Amino acid sequence: MMGQKLKITGWVAAGAVAGVLTTVSLQTVARGSLAPLPLEELQQLAAVFGMVKSDYVEPVDEKKLISDAISGMVAGLDPHSQYFDKKSFKEFREGTTGRFVGVGIEISQEDGLIKVVSPIEGSPAFRAGLKPNDLITKIDDTAVRGLSLNEAVKRMRGEANTKVLLTIFRKDESRTFPVTITREEIRTQSVRGKVMEPGYGWIRLSQFQERTVDDFVKKVEDIYKEEPNLKGLVLDLRNDPGGLLDAAVAISTAFLPENVTVVSTDGQLAESKSVYKAAPEFYQRRSGSDPLRNLPAALKNVPLVVLVNEGSASASEIVAGALQDHKRATVMGSQTFGKGSVQTVRPLGPDTGLKITTARYYTPSGTSIQAKGIVPNVLIDESAEGSPFAALRMREADLEKHLASGQGPETKDPEREKARDEARKRLEEEAKKPPQDRKVPEFGTDKDFPLVQALNRLKGQPVLVSKTQVIVDNKEEKKEN
Repeated sequence: MMGQKLKITGWVAAGAVAGVLTTVSLQTVARGSLAPLPLEELQQLAAVFGMVKSDYVEPVDEKKLISDAISGMVAGLDPHSQYFDKKSFKEFREGTTGRFVGVGIEISQEDGLIKVVSPIEGSPAFRAGLKPNDLITKIDDTAVRGLSLNEAVKRMRGEANTKVLLTIFRKDESRTFPVTITREEIRTQSVRGKVMEPGYGWIRLSQFQERTVDDFVKKVEDIYKEEPNLKGLVLDLRNDPGGLLDAAVAISTAFLPENVTVVSTDGQLAESKSVYKAAPEFYQRRSGSDPLRNLPAALKNVPLVVLVNEGSASASEIVAGALQDHKRATVMGSQTFGKGSVQTVRPLGPDTGLKITTARYYTPSGTSIQAKGIVPNVLIDESAEGSPFAALRMREADLEKHLASGQGPETKDPEREKARDEARKRLEEEAKKPPQDRKVPEFGTDKDFPLVQALNRLKGQPVLVSKTQVIVDNKEEKKEN
């Protein structure tokens, strides 16, 4: 065993939503030698552990103390590094496959309550009639106010065929009512799409998961069956938080010439210094054939617009950056989130693990996206009236302890906080209106303003360009080779 390299399977993540998204790849974890340990500091750690155990007001669980110490050490690095205990490791792995047992809703937080963003098509919540903007006030007997989003998710998940009672407040009907839902395995659908009008298609990716590439190929085939003479396609990555790195490479490859660079990574480890190209060996899973083999050849040349916004992160930014740098697509929308770092997940034992930032990634031209994001070729607002709520969205540069780009200092904009306050007030006013009158309609409808502008661009018609958006910290600096 001595001379052999120790191999451990790890996941490489390119996702912005903590603990949800990743990619599978074999990681070599052998080191020539471990760095010498700082003994004095470790003695201090042991001394604190001893004092807490003997002096604290009540007995403390030893394992929890150690687990909390590891969590603290990792949490101090950056917002995307995380220690997984038994429970969170299981949830993390569920997120990468796009399968979990629950009720089947996407949720967010609003006024201390949990808001339904959308029920997943075909899920128990969908069948029970839950609607976007419904507020969940209670889960079984627990009041939601005061619960974190993660705690609410944990309470709604559980074993298959068990029941959960949700108390719903539907604002536009001013009524509260109970709904009992039976949990079942949910398969999240990360790809939607359709022919918007003769000659023009729309494909939306909401996440990069294990099934995304196969679902994408099937959706492209469906669109070409319905519309064999496709004149233009919109690839919609708005609010897509990222996910599997290999899925991002595959989606980029679907549109790019063979063997061009899609993304490169650079970090401390040898395997963190990689170049991913538009070829099957860079995205094909160990078993199985090239998932892109059935794509129509026309996809390589169809005029393409990529739609992004502040919620497009990580794997989304890899795709947008690759297609923009190779001049394969026009990127339209708002400046993206700016998560240009790669996380690797390493098992620490049978059921715990460590997600740690191991590399920054760079677009084909060598630009780091970290804390900057992709700047669209054409800046487009969320609605004809502008982007009233964009200031409320967090970007990577807003996160505590975020990793710097490694390509020059960052500048802070004092106007942003003022804009946020104004946007909050506007959002409160907007929430009082009936859904059909609200400014930002559902993606993929004929009232979806940025999508209409993208289609106009493809048809050679005038586009309503943003008058208000300002590019944040956009410095053209390249990676040192």
